[in-house]
Amino acid sequence: MYTLMRLLSFFFLTKLLFASELVILRNGLRLDVETRSTEGDNVFLVQKNGITLIVDKSELYVPPAAPVAAVLATQPQPLEDDPALSSVHNMINEAAERHGLPASLVHAVASAESGYQQKARSGMGAIGVMQLMPATARYMGADPSDPAQNIDAGTRLLRTLLLKYEGSPNQLALALAAYNAGPGAVDRFGGVPPYVETQRYVHQVIQRFRKTQ
Repeated sequence: MYTLMRLLSFFFLTKLLFASELVILRNGLRLDVETRSTEGDNVFLVQKNGITLIVDKSELYVPPAAPVAAVLATQPQPLEDDPALSSVHNMINEAAERHGLPASLVHAVASAESGYQQKARSGMGAIGVMQLMPATARYMGADPSDPAQNIDAGTRLLRTLLLKYEGSPNQLALALAAYNAGPGAVDRFGGVPPYVETQRYVHQVIQRFRKTQ
């Protein structure tokens, strides 16, 4: 019972924390937005730091939807099998076992996120093997620069997102889309967002995972 309550508590707290989305402006500026609302032609973007930006809706960049056929035609690259990465592989296996997830699923996410690279950095500031944002890592009590903590926190996050969409026939796709684009975007679109990058990411991870089943 205590374990169940901890999971439920962690789920609701994390739902609040990760209810954000990536907003891209036409000038190339990328914003991690907590909430957004529209009044007429004005869009109010509330960032995680509390600052609210008001922009004209014409300034928002709307990624074109990827044709389903094009997404399905994307060929995922094979799961990497480099002996030099054996320690990272072992940490992934251990984290998956601790948190009750298939190791092959966590491997598929790690491979797609960073290619298992411990020093990977994204343009948005995501760090390490599981590409954690610093704010996410802090909330989860993890040092994103420490490979073991990075992998453990990313695995916990993946589990939380799977719990969030439990009961949906598209549970895995929605959880992966939320890992990539944020739960806010998934909830707003009512499914996998029409972002080419996110759709390809979801397809790639699922295909890698299925190859191991």
